[in-house]
Amino acid sequence: MKIKQFLQFLTQQLTNWRRQYKGLRRKGKLMSSPKSKSHRRELVRTIVKNVILFLSKTNDKSIGVASRRHRRKQERALQSKAKSVKTESSICAIALDWVHEQRSLVILAIALVSLTAVIGHKLYNQTQLQIGNPAPQTITAPYTASIEDQKKTESQRQAVSQTSLQVLMINARMNEQINENLQRLLDNGNKIRAIAGAFPFFDPVVLSISTQRYLRSCPDLEWQALLVAVENSKNQYKKGTGQTTVSSAPNQEHQRRTTPTPQKTKLVDFSQNTDFIQAVAELESYRVTSENNLSLVISQISQARERYTQATAKLLQLETVTPEAVYEKSILLDLLDDEWKTTQMGIHQSAERILTQGIPQGLPKNILEDAVSLQLQSFVPESAESLAKNLLLAVLKPNLQKDEEQTRENAQKAAAGVSPVMMKVRYGQVIVRKGAQITAWNFKVLEHYHLVRWEIKWWELVKLTGIIAIAIAIFVWVERHVNYELRQRDRLLVLLLTLSVPGLVTMGLPYTTWSALGLLLGSFYGPILGLTVVGLLLPILAISLDISKAALLAGVGGGILGSYIAQRLRSREELALLGVAIALTQGGIYLVVKILIGQAFGSTWYLVLQEAGLFALSGLGWSVVALGLSPYLEKVFDLVTPIRLAELANPNRPLLKRLATETPGTFQHTLLVATLAEAAAKELGCNVELVRAGALYHDIGKMHDPLGFIENQMGGPNKHDTEIKDPWKSAEIIKKHVTEGLVMARKHLLPTAIQAFIPEHQGTMLIAYFHHQAQQMAQSEPSLTLDDADFRYDGPIPQSRETGIVMLADSCEAALRSFEASAKPMGEKRSLKDVSTEQALTMLNNILRAKWQDNQLVDSGLTREEMSKIAQIFIDVWQQFHHKRIAYPKLKASNAVRNL
Repeated sequence: MKIKQFLQFLTQQLTNWRRQYKGLRRKGKLMSSPKSKSHRRELVRTIVKNVILFLSKTNDKSIGVASRRHRRKQERALQSKAKSVKTESSICAIALDWVHEQRSLVILAIALVSLTAVIGHKLYNQTQLQIGNPAPQTITAPYTASIEDQKKTESQRQAVSQTSLQVLMINARMNEQINENLQRLLDNGNKIRAIAGAFPFFDPVVLSISTQRYLRSCPDLEWQALLVAVENSKNQYKKGTGQTTVSSAPNQEHQRRTTPTPQKTKLVDFSQNTDFIQAVAELESYRVTSENNLSLVISQISQARERYTQATAKLLQLETVTPEAVYEKSILLDLLDDEWKTTQMGIHQSAERILTQGIPQGLPKNILEDAVSLQLQSFVPESAESLAKNLLLAVLKPNLQKDEEQTRENAQKAAAGVSPVMMKVRYGQVIVRKGAQITAWNFKVLEHYHLVRWEIKWWELVKLTGIIAIAIAIFVWVERHVNYELRQRDRLLVLLLTLSVPGLVTMGLPYTTWSALGLLLGSFYGPILGLTVVGLLLPILAISLDISKAALLAGVGGGILGSYIAQRLRSREELALLGVAIALTQGGIYLVVKILIGQAFGSTWYLVLQEAGLFALSGLGWSVVALGLSPYLEKVFDLVTPIRLAELANPNRPLLKRLATETPGTFQHTLLVATLAEAAAKELGCNVELVRAGALYHDIGKMHDPLGFIENQMGGPNKHDTEIKDPWKSAEIIKKHVTEGLVMARKHLLPTAIQAFIPEHQGTMLIAYFHHQAQQMAQSEPSLTLDDADFRYDGPIPQSRETGIVMLADSCEAALRSFEASAKPMGEKRSLKDVSTEQALTMLNNILRAKWQDNQLVDSGLTREEMSKIAQIFIDVWQQFHHKRIAYPKLKASNAVRNL
């Protein structure tokens, strides 16, 4: 018996808890405090322990008296725990209910506290004694202490960091540039030597290197004299030996062709020129050994002289074109080919060594010259050292640059090694005298001794709170007079967006979120609320925060423009262009204000232009942020904007495509209802985009059973007459399209404003057709009980003008279709002129009157005078759909076939 009572008790407690949990969940008031959660966990834990105890005791046949007493104690403890949890849960539920009922006041209180906290952040922790103010009294040190003089410490650390050694690094790019310039100069030298030809140009055994240099570069006058001397020596030699002076004709002819004819000029005596004498002697010596080949040697010398002349001209031309006059003709062209190759290699090796060691900035020129000379001694022939030195000095540049990161690290390490400068303050020493100005050091000492006296400026904080409270009151008044009822989540979003502006200002960022605030508030709630928030923020921030007036006016200008225009735009592209306009507005206002106060002229004009550009960029940047956040805020806070409504009304949306495919008749009905409702909403000044989107989704629930609705039966049998034959079941099917529609809408995350059209377009209307059938059945069968609630929709009735218009359009569209069908006798077509417009208008007025008398529109905001206007609008739209057509003449069958 006790076991049964125990189980009944557990069942009852679990049932009560489950019922309470479902109730709180349905109301959206689940207990979320840590205390209530701990009580629930403890309750569950106690229940589980008792169940385990019960199961273990039932398996044991020998239960003693002590164990039964223990079990009774556990039962009593469980009952007391359940009662306490129930009591505390009730208290939490009551508290949550009160918070829910007073949620508007809670949001306003949060707004007041948060705005005051952010805007008045400087008022919480102020000091009575401040730097620059006179001391109210003479203050002495209460005890001896050593206090760090941060100013001196920082000064010493900066001095050490500035004097720390800089770390240099090789600039690889500069090395590449130097090597490229050096190679270009060497390539030019190779080209000039190629023009001059190989050197030596003859066998050094016959003609020495010095003689070849002389013969190739001597002036033409000396060359002519040398030829004459060689010729005279030849004639004297022949006379002394008794040889004939007549040579064979071929040899004479060859000599005339290869030997230049001496000019008939007065020859200069070169007997004192050692190079001249040596050249003549070597040629005469060669003539003695090989007389027949002398003319060939002279011809080869002449060719070398011509090439040397060309190379010299090219070298002069190069020196006039390029700024580097580094080549010395006598050295570049006089070097042997092997020496030139060695010189080039030595130049490259010397440059590589010098660049590897590094050339710092500001290195004296003589030190660089000495380093180059020292390197060249090991790699370049002595005769080419001057040329190689000129080449290197022409291209070598400083290739060491400062390693910023390593230098900074060294400076930081050096600064960190400096010990703090400690100043000893003795007991009784005067820190600051009465009336004297408090310096930074005085304030530091007072702060060390905790004599600064931190305080909250309550009076200033109360004044700021009052100002913010007045601003919030103005906002609430405007909200109630613009016919835009904000939900609590909307007020919370407005608060968060508003806090972003002073929040960034307090963080020290002047480029704050004015443009994003205006864009988002204007898009979500219209221009009036957006302008109200921006206008109220302007004086509050101006008197509460240290912010530039030019910056404040520039930001407010951008916010006003965004608030005023945002809701008029119908695409993201237009909003992006609005962001550009806001950017130009902010930059322009900042510049104009600076010009008006005279700060745009003078030496700092470029800084003003820079700041204006930064304000313009900040306006554009925050506009881009607002555009990016807009879709997420719309989802999170369940908002509908014109752009989102236009996206939802796109027939390619998955839900609308399904509606058109699965229920084509309902889709056509939906399009006609949307057209009627849109026209009425436009005339009455309602939200046209909301009406159109809501009308498109109002009957999506009919997809759960398409053939249950006559417009989808396409002339087929009516399942209500052939299969169901029960008005109660038929009414359930008809009513179910509302509940199923809500399920589909939530599944596809439609906004709440769109979901409202699904139940409210039917309100609590009576399903008249099946109600009439049920009445007839109840009259024939007295045992049947007829309850009107079974044939009425669950509601609610329309709560807005938009849902009320769709309800009227839905009823009138079906009536107009029925009226048009009844106006066409079977098997006969009639034109619109045969249908009485007055009759149709009378029928619609009767329908609207019935809806009004049935109290379906009492909460919609529509007036009785607007009913007649709506009926006339529906008739006008209906006539446009069924306009008159030209009556074509009837053709005979033969003519018709002929015309095909």
